[in-house]
Amino acid sequence: MNDSASNRIGRTVEQALARLNFKPRELEPGHVWLAGAGPGDPGCLTLEVLAALGQCDALVYDALVSTDVVAVAEGAELFYAGKRGGQPSMKQDDINALLVRLAGQGRRVVRLKGGDPYIFGRGGEEALALARKNIPFRVLSGLTSGLSALAATSIPATMRGINKAVILATGHAAGTDDDIDWAAIARTGQPVVVYMGMANLPIIAAALLKGGLDPSTPAAVIVAATTPQERIVVATLATIAEKAAAAGLASPALIVIGDIVAMRATLAGER
Repeated sequence: MNDSASNRIGRTVEQALARLNFKPRELEPGHVWLAGAGPGDPGCLTLEVLAALGQCDALVYDALVSTDVVAVAEGAELFYAGKRGGQPSMKQDDINALLVRLAGQGRRVVRLKGGDPYIFGRGGEEALALARKNIPFRVLSGLTSGLSALAATSIPATMRGINKAVILATGHAAGTDDDIDWAAIARTGQPVVVYMGMANLPIIAAALLKGGLDPSTPAAVIVAATTPQERIVVATLATIAEKAAAAGLASPALIVIGDIVAMRATLAGER
């Protein structure tokens, strides 16, 4: 895109925002806003989150939040929480304590997470910690990766004639006593989107097969959705773990299993 086109689009966006008459709320001292940054592309930020970043003087952010998004909080003190699988991270209790401490100091705090804070983001735990200390907070929703990643890769989360529900599940505990009932999920016949499951993909696929899902069920792994690093591998439930490993795919990634995956071939023009 040349400078002329970029400037023209910028003016168009400014004019559209003026017509929208969006009036952001004030982030007051001693308040904490739990915000979702969406799947990765800065264009997926909501206006509420953008306004919050512009006001905060303390930003507690996760590893999955892009540097471009963090840079919006110009002048804020930055606190890196980590939260990427297999990488050093703050313990959740320490994050909760940090939010409470910053609010107690009268800071304007934004706690920024990838995706949506209430979808496998432990936002509920942080909200509870704040509520127990009588600290004012808000939750600013973000686009959850489990749905926006599908849209970005030409996989409709719901499709008339294919599914009447979609299941969002976490795969981090697969194979442990804390695991979910994959056989029950398989029996629904509805597509499942698995967060935090890459390390356990062979276990998850085997459990769904054992639960009765057809080995030929379409499946996909989506890495770094909506970013320039986005990659996707499409296979079947029987082969997805092997093909994802052969392609060198690693977290952050989403696993999608179900007939909706087959729509990608038509919608993305793949043959």
